[in-house]
Amino acid sequence: MIALYISLGAAGFILLLAGFCLYSNRALKITRINIKIEGAPRIKILHLSDLHGASFGKRNSRLVKAAAAFSPDVTAFTGDIIHKYRPRDISVACDLVSDLSAIAPFFYISGNHEMRFKRYRELKKSLAESGAVILDDTCKQAFGYTFAGLNGANNRNGTLEKITPRTSPKILLAHQPQYFGKYAAAGYNLILCGHAHGGQWRIPFTRVGLYAPGQGMFPKYCSGVHVKDGSTMIISRGLGNSEFPLRLFNRPQVIEITING
Repeated sequence: MIALYISLGAAGFILLLAGFCLYSNRALKITRINIKIEGAPRIKILHLSDLHGASFGKRNSRLVKAAAAFSPDVTAFTGDIIHKYRPRDISVACDLVSDLSAIAPFFYISGNHEMRFKRYRELKKSLAESGAVILDDTCKQAFGYTFAGLNGANNRNGTLEKITPRTSPKILLAHQPQYFGKYAAAGYNLILCGHAHGGQWRIPFTRVGLYAPGQGMFPKYCSGVHVKDGSTMIISRGLGNSEFPLRLFNRPQVIEITING
């Protein structure tokens, strides 16, 4: 009888653990952020990042539903929309771009995963045909702002300085948050980043993440809102997973940003 109780208890624990892991990796977390930029028009931005080919319902229906409910002026996607150049990843990415661009303009930059492979030009063409506005190393005027985008591979070669507009207000889409000092020095009012996956595993009831690429253990810039020299950086914890396939205490994140709301 004791052995039976032990077996039932162990089975129950395994089921609870499996349920918690599923919740941590599949249940979307909506984060609402309001910021002020003096003299800038009101705008609503849906910030997504690091999909890595993940799906949240058929054709990412739960993501699309969240976007429609927010009714953004623009969606900003800050890199790693795929994990690998697999047909499934590309199909998921293009379907999501198609559905979200029907709600609002979809501004996209590449991340390090897109730039790992020579097929990025092919992917970029497919995303553009699906409705994405590709902002890699270029700028676009929209809604009274200048949106600039930094290619996921161009953080150290002077590209930021070349693309930074002189006019304000200006918003930068950049994949890697660890260069915040550089982005702030360029004078951007708002910087949107991803890449760090919220530290992958987070210490419960804190904002502390365990690890982020490019920053190592207990990274400083892995999520949330950061302010420096008049610039605000918002880091998405992302949606999917990379080489490490499990999030803990770190649900996939959808960020709804309202400026001067």
